Amino acid sequence: MDGILVINKEKGYTSHDVVAKLRGILHMKKIGHTGTLDPDAEGVLPVAIGKGTRLVEFLTEKEKTYEAVLRLGVTTDTQDLTGKILEERPAQVSGEEIRSAAESFLGEQMQIPPMYSALKVNGRKLYELAREGIEIERKPRPVCFYEIEISEITLPRVKLRVRCSKGTYIRTLCHDIGQKLGCGACMEALVRIKSGNFTIQDSLTLAEVESCVNQGIIREKVIPIEEILRDYPAIMCREPADRLLENGNPVPEGLVTVSQKNGWVRMCTSRGSFVGIYQWNERKQMYFPQKMF
Repeated sequence: MDGILVINKEKGYTSHDVVAKLRGILHMKKIGHTGTLDPDAEGVLPVAIGKGTRLVEFLTEKEKTYEAVLRLGVTTDTQDLTGKILEERPAQVSGEEIRSAAESFLGEQMQIPPMYSALKVNGRKLYELAREGIEIERKPRPVCFYEIEISEITLPRVKLRVRCSKGTYIRTLCHDIGQKLGCGACMEALVRIKSGNFTIQDSLTLAEVESCVNQGIIREKVIPIEEILRDYPAIMCREPADRLLENGNPVPEGLVTVSQKNGWVRMCTSRGSFVGIYQWNERKQMYFPQKMF
């Protein structure tokens, strides 16, 4: 089995827990996730298996969509309700003020990562330092909020739907909205409903994966590598190039049936078998391999 298995991560599991459990369920070692979710967060976690692990760098770049519950009036050290409460204030704000504050974060932003995160500084994860009572300065990182929609306001709770770039912390967005409103805020709940093209409707819980294994239908649930890469145009080689592809070598323009010189392409043998991602090199007048499968 080579490809992507879309998991619906449940509360209480880290992303690494999911990978470890899948290794036991699938009896495979080569498994990796494509985007961390906090233990209390739920939702879409694409997991790469077999040769699909070579896809991870393609998938972590994709935009994400979340549904979150923002809790106004409470500030914590972790920016969510799992942390220590630092301050509580009355949430005396109007719906219009909440919407205005949330919408002010639309577009490109510089976001400061939270101390309670898995980012590493000098070889140590930030949350390890935070647990020791050490707080260090973090450099703001560029993120982008494409959509922030408020679906419900029942003070002190606000339901949000957020579509954003990779590397974005929704609990930091919740914290920052609270700061802008002057009453403080933290994240109460989070569900990732979409990661790239993968949706929560197409995802499986760990129990469902185990059931599929027992029924012998798990292969049907794995999305093949070539389908994941279908947005890249396919190029078929002529027969003399088949041996070049077998060894991961560059391919001259004269040995492909159709020329595509912009961006990455899916390179296929003369029999139509997909072998890897290639890119045209104008200076050397050849297609060079970027990632072989």
